[in-house]
Amino acid sequence: MSRRTQRPVRPVAPKACPCGLPAAYAECCGRYHSGAAAAPTAEALMRSRFSAFAVQDGPYLLRTWHPDTRPAGLDLDPGMRWTRLEILDTTDGSAFHTTGTVTFRAHYTHGSEAGSLHEQSRFSRVEGAWVYLDAVFAD
Repeated sequence: MSRRTQRPVRPVAPKACPCGLPAAYAECCGRYHSGAAAAPTAEALMRSRFSAFAVQDGPYLLRTWHPDTRPAGLDLDPGMRWTRLEILDTTDGSAFHTTGTVTFRAHYTHGSEAGSLHEQSRFSRVEGAWVYLDAVFAD
């Protein structure tokens, strides 16, 4: 009899992208998560990070965090379900900028409780790539 080992369970990638854009996950944020492409704007990085929370992709979140503010690790709550992202405002953050902000509301459910997170996130470029720097909670 062979001995089987348990592999860590990875959430199944959704067909529709969690970020809210009308594209399939694989062609939208999934390509950033896999490393096939880098987010071209601060807003694209914000959307991809929301999607990473939705699919529980901790390594991507850490990779796209500014080295000065990046935590040593993440403990993602498997009971937290990120359900919808609303981009409320953006400042700078294009190919022509080195910094940018994205104000958003992220909706979630945790158990039977629904809620939202209203935040303004700051982004900057490190070695040409957009990374998440920090945030100010708006609510």
